Amino acid sequence: MSHPPLTPPTDAPEPSPVPELLASAERAAADGDWIAAGRAWVEAAMQASLDGANQASRTAAPRLRPLADAGSADAAALLAGILLEYYEESALPTAVRYAEAAATAGHPAGQRTYGFMLVNGLGVEKDEDRAAKLFRAAAEGGDAYGMFNLAATLDSDTDGDEELRLLAGAAGLGVTEAGCALGDRLGAVDRDEEALAWYLWAAERGETNAMYAAACWYRDGFGTATDPVQAVRWFFTMYGHGDGNGIHDAIELAGQGMTDEQIREAGRLAGEPGSAEALIDTVAGKRPQDQA
Repeated sequence: MSHPPLTPPTDAPEPSPVPELLASAERAAADGDWIAAGRAWVEAAMQASLDGANQASRTAAPRLRPLADAGSADAAALLAGILLEYYEESALPTAVRYAEAAATAGHPAGQRTYGFMLVNGLGVEKDEDRAAKLFRAAAEGGDAYGMFNLAATLDSDTDGDEELRLLAGAAGLGVTEAGCALGDRLGAVDRDEEALAWYLWAAERGETNAMYAAACWYRDGFGTATDPVQAVRWFFTMYGHGDGNGIHDAIELAGQGMTDEQIREAGRLAGEPGSAEALIDTVAGKRPQDQA
């Protein structure tokens, strides 16, 4: 059975820079809009901002509680997520209460958060069937992570087309992990060129698992011709993002005959010229042409 090509979106929303998010949160807080402030701080925290996480938990959460208690589903959903992500386990019962309230009110983020608690047994008895229903409701409400989580509950053998559609929808709304998952699923059904395109889409947006996959596919010639420069480029990019798991692979590949010029080009493409020079020094004398 043939399928239309599943190509990455060219207009998926890029995350706002952390300084811009923090400034936006401060403006909203000054205006007394704690829901907008909390959302901006959480988004900053999702980009590894410690300030965002601290402000969400210490400043936004106490001010969201009375709004949630007064019946705001927006506040309840946001507060549940903050309590789940940034508080200790003792806060789980409170997080469950607000997540369930938001889900009952039909709030997509609340449905997704409560579903996540149910599927993992966090503060509630594990209930995968109910979780799947909540993820579906959240997905139908346009929640990107609801789509992503629902895809994870499906059987790839029987629901493969829906799984791909959901992952593409989540990616289109900016969930980079969905792009990496799409690469995995498309590769599993031998749609290698499409899989590599999705790995690259996610890699370009900072997903280190996708960087590693793209590097290995360029190295091994899956979905493309073998290209050691692009392979090492993505191993270097991983390292620049704080993940050194590809460095051994880069050393091994470079030692198999890459020239200094190729390694430097990989470093240039990755924005890691220092890593290129270090790799050149590491493999000096190990290349086949240098051995007696």
